[in-house]
Amino acid sequence: QVQLVESGGGLVQAGGSLRLSCARSGRTFNTYAMGWFRQAPGKEREFVATISWSLGYTRYADSVKGRCTISRDIAKNTVYLQMNSLKPEDTAVYYCAVEGPYHTYDYWGQGTQVTVSS
Repeated sequence: QVQLVESGGGLVQAGGSLRLSCARSGRTFNTYAMGWFRQAPGKEREFVATISWSLGYTRYADSVKGRCTISRDIAKNTVYLQMNSLKPEDTAVYYCAVEGPYHTYDYWGQGTQVTVSS
């Protein structure tokens, strides 16, 4: 089993910044990548960003490209999402997830709320 614990969410004004963290523990081998997703009220969960664990390759949703940076600290088993120039439409619960060797997201955190006020 893998445990994921997100932190760093909160209330911020539009234009502000937040850094989300996701600490990973448990059976951490066979991690291909880690990703961030979000779910706004009344909407489906959507992809935000992903980073390959070994080589650090990144990919972003168009909606956050240029405003968000995903990174990882292998020694700390932690992935981060730095979010800048936040907009009210970024308001959502943000989840981190582990992508396994078969490219499915097998483990999810409990989520952290991000609220951006206008």
